[in-house]
Amino acid sequence: MSSSTPQAAEYPPVDLSVPQFTFRAVLTGMILGGALSLCNIYTGLKIGWGFNMSVTAALLSFGIFQVLSRTTGAREWNILENNINQTAASSAASISSAGLVSAVPAWTMLTDQTLTWPVLSLWVFSVALVGVLVGVGLRKQMLLTDKLPFPMGIATAETLKQMYAQGAEAIARVKMLIGGLFFAAGLYLYVKLFHVSNWYFPGTIPEWWNNAKLKAQGLAGITLKNMTFAVTPSMFMIGGGALIGMRACASLLLGAVVTWGYVAPMIIHNGWVNVPMMPVDPWGLTAVPKPLWTDLLKQWLLWPGVAMMVVASLTSFAFSWRSVANAIKNLWSKTEAVVQDQVGSDNVPTSMFVIGIIVIVTFSVICQIAIFGIPWGLAIFGVLLTFLLAIVAARVSGETGITPVGPMGKVTQLTLGAIDPGNVTANLMAANVTGGAASQAADMMHDLKTGLMVGSSARYQAMAQAFGVLAGSLAGSAAYLLLIHDPKSMLMTAEWAAPAVAQWKAVAELFREGFDKMPKGAISAIWWGGAIGMALAILEKVVPKKVRPYMPSAASIGLAMVIPAFYSISFFIGGVLALIASRVAPKWSARFVIVIAAGLIAGESLAGIIVAFIKS
Repeated sequence: MSSSTPQAAEYPPVDLSVPQFTFRAVLTGMILGGALSLCNIYTGLKIGWGFNMSVTAALLSFGIFQVLSRTTGAREWNILENNINQTAASSAASISSAGLVSAVPAWTMLTDQTLTWPVLSLWVFSVALVGVLVGVGLRKQMLLTDKLPFPMGIATAETLKQMYAQGAEAIARVKMLIGGLFFAAGLYLYVKLFHVSNWYFPGTIPEWWNNAKLKAQGLAGITLKNMTFAVTPSMFMIGGGALIGMRACASLLLGAVVTWGYVAPMIIHNGWVNVPMMPVDPWGLTAVPKPLWTDLLKQWLLWPGVAMMVVASLTSFAFSWRSVANAIKNLWSKTEAVVQDQVGSDNVPTSMFVIGIIVIVTFSVICQIAIFGIPWGLAIFGVLLTFLLAIVAARVSGETGITPVGPMGKVTQLTLGAIDPGNVTANLMAANVTGGAASQAADMMHDLKTGLMVGSSARYQAMAQAFGVLAGSLAGSAAYLLLIHDPKSMLMTAEWAAPAVAQWKAVAELFREGFDKMPKGAISAIWWGGAIGMALAILEKVVPKKVRPYMPSAASIGLAMVIPAFYSISFFIGGVLALIASRVAPKWSARFVIVIAAGLIAGESLAGIIVAFIKS
């Protein structure tokens, strides 16, 4: 990099003499990314969230090549190769946000249509490629001119530097990661093999919801068990709680207590949902009826829960208006042209970028028309809107570390819903392009930030991102079809809560059916949920920073309304364990809690995929 460039003092120069874009680096990233994409498919269908897998992929590859180096004399696995590996792996792992845990199953549930594996893989690949293209174009503006932090990129770069400065420490973290993986996988297989059930709480909901009258009739009333209050033997949820932090975990528990301890019994009491009553027993441990109460109640609860999550996320996003304004302004700023090459960065050439725009945009539009029959005008409009919103999402992610995938998809859903209210397919799948591209663009920007800090080639990273997207599309689509062969009967249940699917499906249904088709009492619940979500989101932004960690999270409370209570309880346990570890052993906690949690999530997810494969 030229010494006259302002960034020269901040970042190391790109050294193309060091092997980085090697066959083994790309292949390792594709394999690890394909495997980790299964984890995010699993977690996305369970709780609607996905996790960044950059550090996990970097640690695993480091451990693999340490073993190979010692046993076979393989060449040293250098930091730049590892960065190419984690770039490909993280893009593959994030493929779940390209619709596999949201728009695609929602579309199937509403239309009774399914896609074959090759067609679904092609669709997901086309969605993610738009995000890769946006990321390539934004590198100079957001990383070199605006110098946005992209926190996850910094964290990954620092982890890579520590690994190669302190090899023994990296090996210790790898051992903890693998230990957590095998422990969670083993426990999951034990639970499935010996049919270990949840440990349910005894007793009934307090008398104010007419339990006395029910008991007089010889019925069990509303038990804590039928309201899903339990502890579940799931290391996946414990690990998730350790990762997301105490604020989100406490908010989930608060949401579960309010929802399943107050709102759900109120729904039953008012007769808005009819549930089967069971014979009474003295401990309130009546067998859970079939169909599960939670499955019936969630058909009502998803409306206030979705309203709370959507309104809260859009309100929080509205506070990023400066980022939005800057993103839009820079689109037309000649002095900040996004396609201008950066001297010494080995960036993607302008000519290649322009060709990429033509090819990928055409590819995306053709896929929308050919696969889903979306009118060409809506398809083109959706892609153009996607470019704008993906840029906005990348900027917000760069400043905050949080990628607003949900809000971006909802903006497109609301826009297309207003244009063509009855077209469920266009509403879901054109918006799918926006949400998936926004996620992939933000993921790429974090990876490019990592590359900038370790001296990697931006051109090589862009190529690695594309290979990773390909691996993730193939593996992720296969995992989704393997796990969920009948979305209508399997999703939005106690087993697969699928809250992201519930959100996308609810918005599309609202435009198609209208408010008059909502369940009894649900309309007022929507307004209440939206109002609470907006109020909490505004409070979070206006209270002093020292108070924010103690503010309830509207997104987490809304999520608790569309998942069983035992999910939230287990997440809370994981958060408490991580908090205790940070207090009792802060140094040990800083070194190992995150990697152990990542191992627990990966272990149960991969074991779940294996069990599903064996069953099929």
